[in-house]
Amino acid sequence: MYTEYLKTTQLREKLMAKGLERSSLHCDPVKQFESWYAETCSTDIPESSATILATVDKDGQPWQRTVLLKLFDEKGFVFFTNYSSRKAQHIEINNKVSLLFPWHPLGRQVKVTGTVEKISTKESLKYFLSRPRGSQIGAWASHQSKVVKNRALLDAMFDEMKHKFTEGEIPLPSFWGGYCIKPKTIEFWQARDSRLHDRFMYSKNDFGEWVNERLAP
Repeated sequence: MYTEYLKTTQLREKLMAKGLERSSLHCDPVKQFESWYAETCSTDIPESSATILATVDKDGQPWQRTVLLKLFDEKGFVFFTNYSSRKAQHIEINNKVSLLFPWHPLGRQVKVTGTVEKISTKESLKYFLSRPRGSQIGAWASHQSKVVKNRALLDAMFDEMKHKFTEGEIPLPSFWGGYCIKPKTIEFWQARDSRLHDRFMYSKNDFGEWVNERLAP
């Protein structure tokens, strides 16, 4: 464990010394994210796929929570949740959201802004069937974001669903599935000495092409 920690610390120092230059970044921000994500996953950083999702409620109040990135491609970034959860209710009102990947052990962050929409039932089912059986049952048992009197009631609901789905394939709940965030901007942030951090933000121009600009730290 200590050896892995030391390797991550050494990698952070190397990345900080190297910094970022536009010439070293991929012209496609999703490809650039793929490179950083793979590098992060190769370290001992726990939950590399964890990202902070920000939504805004009907009163203009921002909310944040951690979700897990499960898929990403040129279409966007995908996470899964209960469609009656607080975040889902916010999305129904305002589909503009943001993501933050806080890879602090490497001195890196990736920030994404964009709009979000549900993915197809077929895509949600494909992912749902790949989940551990306990997680599948948990999706049925939890009325996410609703008030629950105590833990015993939650455990009882889980046991009830576990008994209900004793045999066979567990069906996809109609109230559960994925959202895809279609990026409008993607910013890559690399820590540097003296707080002169490197920041590059990709945004789309009027022709739908990605433009990459350096930002002051």
